Amino acid sequence: MDAAKLSALPEDSEEALTLNPDDSSSSPKLPPISAFDDRPATRFFMYTLQELMDPLCFVSMVVVIQARQMKEKAQVVAMDMRGHGRSCTDNDKDMSIETLCNDVLAVLKALYGDSAPAIILVGHSMGGSVAVHLAAKKVIKSLEGLIVVDVVEGTAMASLIHMQKILASRPQYFHSIEKAIEWSVKGGSLRNVESARVSVRSTLKYDESKKCYTFRACLEETEGYWKGWYEGLSEKFLSSPVPKLLLLAGTDRLDRSLTIGQMQGKFQMVVVRHTGHAIQEDVSDEFAGLVLNFISRNRIGPHGVQIPLLRRPLQ
Repeated sequence: MDAAKLSALPEDSEEALTLNPDDSSSSPKLPPISAFDDRPATRFFMYTLQELMDPLCFVSMVVVIQARQMKEKAQVVAMDMRGHGRSCTDNDKDMSIETLCNDVLAVLKALYGDSAPAIILVGHSMGGSVAVHLAAKKVIKSLEGLIVVDVVEGTAMASLIHMQKILASRPQYFHSIEKAIEWSVKGGSLRNVESARVSVRSTLKYDESKKCYTFRACLEETEGYWKGWYEGLSEKFLSSPVPKLLLLAGTDRLDRSLTIGQMQGKFQMVVVRHTGHAIQEDVSDEFAGLVLNFISRNRIGPHGVQIPLLRRPLQ
C-alpha cells in the first residue's frame, strides 16, 4: 500500500499530516513539535518505517504500513499489542506470554486466514520475547525468519530485580508532549530526536481530570508476568528452526548460551554501535537495511515478505 494513499480513520475529522513517499531527501519531513499540542489525541497518523520504526498504535483496525526502504521487498504489519496501544481487550492487564502469543496468532489469522505469505517475526525488547516464544512453538506454518532486537535472557533476567525501582523513578506525568519527548531523549531511552517526536506520543494517554499526560502502559502492575517473558528465552531462540538475526546494542548483552550458539553459527548476530536499547529508532535507516539484508541473504519471500513488528513495552 502506498503511504500517500493511507487515509484517516472514518471517525477522525482533523486534517491529516501528510508525507511524501517519493521525497528523495535523506531525512523525513516531520511536523514540528508544536503541531502536537496539549490536547488529547483525537486522531493518529500512518508513517513509513523510515519515520517510525516503533509504530503508532491503531484503533481496532488493521493497517499495513509499507516501509520506504522496504517497499520493493516487504510490507510491515505493526501490531497494537494489548496494554500498549489504543485497542481494548476484556483484560488489558493479562500480559502473560501465552496470551500475548495468542494475540499475535489471532491477528495473523484475521489478516491472512489459512493462506499467510512468508512471515518474519520482528520483536524489540519484550516484543522480542513474544517473537521468540511464537517461533519456538512452530505454529506459524509460513514462518521464514526471526529477528530479535536487543533482548537476551541473561541480561533481561538480571535486570528484573531493578525494574520496579526503574519504573518508580520515571516521571508520573507530563504537562505536554514536548516535555515527554525531552525527557525521553535527555534520559537516554531514545537518541533519535526525529523518531522520538513521533513515537513518544503513542506511549502516552491524556488524563482529562488532571489535564496531563501519563504513560499508557502500566508496567508496574505486570510484574507477575516478567519472569515468564524471558525465562528460557535463549534456548527457545536457538531451537527455532528458521533463519535468525539478533541485533544488539553491545556485546555485553550476550549470555553464555547465545555466545556458544553464535560461535556454532546457529544465528546471525550484528552489534549496532552508537545506539541505545531502541536500535530500531536510534538508527532507523540502518535497521531497515539490516532487515532487507537478512531477507536477501536468506532468500525469503520471492514476492515480498510480511513482517509483524511487535511493540516493545515502555521503559
